[in-house]
Amino acid sequence: MEGIDDIISKLEFAQICWVVKDIDAAADFFSKSLGIPTFPAPELVRAQDLGMTYHDEVVAGEWLTTQAYNGLTFVELVQPLSGQSMFHDYLNQYPAGGAQHFAYRLSVSDFEEVVEKLRASGYSIISEVDHPIARMAFFDTYQTIGAVTEIMGITPEGWSAVEQMKNGNGQ
Repeated sequence: MEGIDDIISKLEFAQICWVVKDIDAAADFFSKSLGIPTFPAPELVRAQDLGMTYHDEVVAGEWLTTQAYNGLTFVELVQPLSGQSMFHDYLNQYPAGGAQHFAYRLSVSDFEEVVEKLRASGYSIISEVDHPIARMAFFDTYQTIGAVTEIMGITPEGWSAVEQMKNGNGQ
């Protein structure tokens, strides 16, 4: 079995996610103060609609989300609203909010291999999503790096969606 270096070589840094208490104020700050392109209007997300697991169960959880591409990476903002999720946990632990997870992407064909190597390295999954454009696994790497690590296995349809998002044509 190949080691952690092989895992890293398959990954491309894709996104930083901030969990915030006021998504509009955060988007305004990033756009006006840091020059990140305008964020699209926040969208309501329901964990149940995505089939998103939280500690192996689909539970009720709602949040607002938006993201923008800054020319290098995506900046995602999440504002928890109700229910349970890793985003709610984060804001409960850090009421001011902060950088909650860092996402890395690769082809969906390599997703399972990378996920299994991270599990074998002792990292547990907090949440998972199996979406038509990407499979996502959020690993508890808080003790190692102070944040969650997301692995995104992008499907062929997903690569088209990524390009559209980079060009500001969708979220």
